[in-house]
Amino acid sequence: MSKVSNLTVKGQVTIPKDVRDALGLKPNEPVEIDWRGGDEAVIRKPKLDREAEVQRLIAEMRAASDRFAHLRENRSTDEIMQDIRGDDPFLS
Repeated sequence: MSKVSNLTVKGQVTIPKDVRDALGLKPNEPVEIDWRGGDEAVIRKPKLDREAEVQRLIAEMRAASDRFAHLRENRSTDEIMQDIRGDDPFLS
């Protein structure tokens, strides 16, 4: 199957809908472009590195957990607010 699409002044190309549908491409998802040399390139849906994605999500969750660790110390809200505000009587 051969399709023709125009290149915009910004260097963008619209991938025809039937091709997007066949490849399972969705808006704002990456596409992989493989230059084959000469005047040939292949556009494909990239294979996701699921393990890398899982590790990235785990790191994000750990960072969020660390940011809120003070909430797991069974302290009252007043004690936590005192720590945040410090000893300034005008902030109490």
